[in-house]
Amino acid sequence: MRTAFYAGSFDPLTNGHLDVLRGALTVADTVVVGIGIHPGKKPLFTYEERVSLIERWAEAELGVDAARIRVVAFDNLVVDAARAHGASIMIRGLRDGTDLDYEMQMAGMNETMAPDLQTVFLPASPSVRTITATLVRQIASMGGDVSPFVPAVVADALKAKFAA
Repeated sequence: MRTAFYAGSFDPLTNGHLDVLRGALTVADTVVVGIGIHPGKKPLFTYEERVSLIERWAEAELGVDAARIRVVAFDNLVVDAARAHGASIMIRGLRDGTDLDYEMQMAGMNETMAPDLQTVFLPASPSVRTITATLVRQIASMGGDVSPFVPAVVADALKAKFAA
């Protein structure tokens, strides 16, 4: 059984993240979505809210394949988190050449620390390449329509978050 680890902040979960997650399900039997927890950062959504959004999307969109996804928190090196969850693959999404340059450096460092883990790059589909969680948060905070960029469950959560 092949397990992949897909790390990120997922704050919020975007259609770009989901595009990569769907791709990860084609190369692994199980995908562990690792939500990075950084004590110095103040996320918009709590860890529990992010888990709920991911799980609700998966149940609504993936049917039986939702059972192939696990969501966990980690606050250590991604290679250590991946190993702790039995992964042999680390999934990284690529939007453009800038991502590739950065991710290649990270893959090299990760390979030095954990030669048993293979980094797999998945290119984002053209329709989602411009989406970033930062831009989604900015648009939502100013009352803009984020529905083209996030699943409906996240759009609703963003509206509720910024209405408060």
